[in-house]
Amino acid sequence: MNSKIILLFISLFSCLQINAQFVGHTTVTFVDSSRNNRPIETEIYYPAITAGNNTPIAAGVFPLISFGHGFVMTWSAYQNIWELLVPMGYIIAFPTTEDGFSPIHAEFGKDLSFLITKIQSIGAGVDVPSSSVGPKSAIMGHSMGGGCSFLSAQNNTNITTMVSFAAANTNPSSITASQQVSVPTLLFSGVNDCVTPPSQHQDIMFDSTSAAYKTQINIIGGGHCFFANSNFNCTFGEASCTPSPTITREEQQLATNDFLKIWLAYFLKDDCPKAQEFQDSLATSSRITYRQNQAISCVTAINDYQMLNPTSIYPNPFSHTLSIEIPKEPIHNVDIYNMMMQPQGNYVFTGSNSKVSLDLSSLTAGIHFIKVNNKYWSKILKRIDE
Repeated sequence: MNSKIILLFISLFSCLQINAQFVGHTTVTFVDSSRNNRPIETEIYYPAITAGNNTPIAAGVFPLISFGHGFVMTWSAYQNIWELLVPMGYIIAFPTTEDGFSPIHAEFGKDLSFLITKIQSIGAGVDVPSSSVGPKSAIMGHSMGGGCSFLSAQNNTNITTMVSFAAANTNPSSITASQQVSVPTLLFSGVNDCVTPPSQHQDIMFDSTSAAYKTQINIIGGGHCFFANSNFNCTFGEASCTPSPTITREEQQLATNDFLKIWLAYFLKDDCPKAQEFQDSLATSSRITYRQNQAISCVTAINDYQMLNPTSIYPNPFSHTLSIEIPKEPIHNVDIYNMMMQPQGNYVFTGSNSKVSLDLSSLTAGIHFIKVNNKYWSKILKRIDE
């Protein structure tokens, strides 16, 4: 009987993803009782079955993003963000607070964090029920909002990742706050940003953050305002300093979007193959330079564990039965995960056997991960017989 290795995980993952076709919008004012009943008016954009205001949300469960605007900018300047991400299956909340000439950065950072917890708990009005809001989330922001993202993410284990665009140092200092940020962090910088020069802002944040996985992407020729759509206040401020952008707004956003989409798909949707796509894009793109403390990969979550010796797990690839042997150590439990790190099977053993065999004939063909005794890992490849 001939055997052919069929890598199904890519096509299977594509079928599982929800790609909403329309963008819905609603406005909700939340109240934070812990801050003297602070009202937080919020513009919500979400995947919908038809486009428009207060339209029914699409079927599915969607990750949540809380996005902070720049100094004297409004949420409407970030239409490029919601038009990109919402059709891909994300809910985005834009707080409209602290939009004047004397913003309180600490309060804005708290607003960004509060919205994640509140919307995951109760939803966002009748149009976005809590059952449609997934457990994974991101805090994002541009300029002032980017700096406030660090204030929001410090010591915050309720969020999955944070992303900033031309982040500005704030008061209190987002540079100081970055030392307490441990979630995966992606910073975008414009090389020609004269408003928040990377050397005075984002470079220091990158160096300071304690995130185990952090990447800074520098858009060559990029400016400060081009991360958003055209906005008078931002453009006016950028026109008073040098250098100026040497690429167009469209070029800067295209370069940014390519990496943003991949990062969010990996961290918020568990699209494991996107990790390698992200790393490949970093290495090959002529539009950026970058810094990174360590690469992300499908085994990012298991890098701190020991890898099984290839001779301890066999045959690999396999068709039906997989054998595992760990000399001088009894095997107590074995867990199987797919490429998205979703559990596919759990096997518990008693006694002192250091060798076990598993019947995995029902396992879907493709690449999987196996964990033994909660500390040993290996990649395995299930093939299908013709």
